[in-house]
Amino acid sequence: MEDANLLITLTIVAATVVIAIVFFVVFFENRKRKIKKQVNELDTEKNLIASTPVASELAKVEAIVKNDKMEEKYQYWQQRFDTIKGDRLTKIDDMIIDLDLSLNAKNYKEAKVKLAQTELELYKAKEAADHLMDEIREITISEEKYRSIIIKLKAKYRLLSKEFQDHKLDYDGVAPLIDLQFENIEKRFLDFESVMENNEYSEVVHIVKALDSMIDHMEVVIEEVPQLVLLAKQLIPKRIEDIEKIYSEMVNDDYPLDYLNIPYNMEESKKNITNIMDRIRVLNLEECMFELKTILDYLDSLFNDFEKEKLARKNYQDRVSDFDQKLKKVNKLVEDIDLQMDDIRNMYDLTDKDLENLNQVKENLKAMNKSYKEMLSMVEGKKEPYSVIMKDLEKKTILLQQLEENLDVSLKSLGSMYDDEVRAKEQLDEIQVVLKQCKIRIRSYKLPIISNNYFVQLSEANESILEIIKELEKKPIEIKVLNTRVDTARDLVLKLFNTTNDMIRTAQLAEMAIVYGNRYRSDNETIHQGLKNAEILFYKGNYHDSLKNGIRILEMMEPGIKESILDISNKMAD
Repeated sequence: MEDANLLITLTIVAATVVIAIVFFVVFFENRKRKIKKQVNELDTEKNLIASTPVASELAKVEAIVKNDKMEEKYQYWQQRFDTIKGDRLTKIDDMIIDLDLSLNAKNYKEAKVKLAQTELELYKAKEAADHLMDEIREITISEEKYRSIIIKLKAKYRLLSKEFQDHKLDYDGVAPLIDLQFENIEKRFLDFESVMENNEYSEVVHIVKALDSMIDHMEVVIEEVPQLVLLAKQLIPKRIEDIEKIYSEMVNDDYPLDYLNIPYNMEESKKNITNIMDRIRVLNLEECMFELKTILDYLDSLFNDFEKEKLARKNYQDRVSDFDQKLKKVNKLVEDIDLQMDDIRNMYDLTDKDLENLNQVKENLKAMNKSYKEMLSMVEGKKEPYSVIMKDLEKKTILLQQLEENLDVSLKSLGSMYDDEVRAKEQLDEIQVVLKQCKIRIRSYKLPIISNNYFVQLSEANESILEIIKELEKKPIEIKVLNTRVDTARDLVLKLFNTTNDMIRTAQLAEMAIVYGNRYRSDNETIHQGLKNAEILFYKGNYHDSLKNGIRILEMMEPGIKESILDISNKMAD
């Protein structure tokens, strides 16, 4: 049994060793194949560099060499190409062979280092070859490349020249300089042909760039100069002339326009236009359009300022008279109140708030009068433009309106006191009439007894009327107290009036019920006793209970009699 276990263990160990060996063999073989593949790719890239068409391009250069400068460039390029082929690629060949040796010796670590070095060297060689190729092609394709550019530039040049010739009059005094500029462009085209003929390709790029810049500039000149000349020599001078004329007329018409500083600004505008025209004549157009449009915008704004001043003066003339009348009216009202203030104080008990409001109105009005005089002085002395004066007048109008409103509040307060006094006197008369009617009515219906409650109400009503009379006789009158006295007296008299009517009507109905029930006394003892009780209550002055008893007795003989009596009561009330 132990031998069998030992055999199994040995078998497993042997299998593990074999698997490990196979793994390492496969791993290193894969690694070798991968590196070998990379080496083959490097060799392919090296061959591609060796086969680059630099030689054929150099042959083209050799065929067009016509001067020492080109000969020098050709020799320099040839030397660089020989260096790439003879030195760099040979070195790379040696590095690849050395890499193969390391790979065959299974020195993979060293092989990876050499592989990286070879890749770096190959990259440098490729960059050198590509850069050289670009430099050579710059010459070999120069004629085709620059010929194409020149054709386009000539087409643009002809269009600009035709546009200029067709509208030459629009360019005014600038035309000769533009002609000269066109001649300079033509000379540059001739220079291009000359350097191309002599294969001086290093100069071509400078000429082409110069032509491109000159034609671009000429395109701006052809497009902008007519507009600039029109602005600088016609539109803006005409605007300045119109502004100076309008300014002179308005100043003669007493408009204060010093704040616009027109004479100085017009002179500065003329100087700026002269300066701009000098720059236009040398075709220096930078910022010219912007500056001229800025001047034009400023001049146009002056026309708006003039119109604003004219409108402001018209509005001022239309409104100042109305303002003046309102101010005089307020002054007159306040003056009248001030003259009557002692009488008002003696007549009415003014509150601190009432006096404070009146004093504030007076102070504000005083400040308003002072400010208004200052404004009129500025208008007369032409110290401020009408646009400023008009704004000031609008503010004053608002303040005056507020002052009028505050004054109205104070006047309403005083008026209310007077109205309350008049109304109190009128209501006193009305209350006394009602009280008199109550007395006449109570005397006209001779009741057996009048209750003490009625005399209490009568006394209260009389006293309340006396209180009104006392308040009206006071100086100054306390309006709030007076109103309270009037309200109290009115309520008490109305209460007495209602009590009088109610008591008389109830007594009448009670008497009516007793008289009506007399017809049943002889037939029914119960009715007789009931009516007798009603009579006793009636003569004691208890009319309500008397009526109640009388109706109850009558209901026994005539059911529904209560409604008839109530109808009679309602008709009496009406």
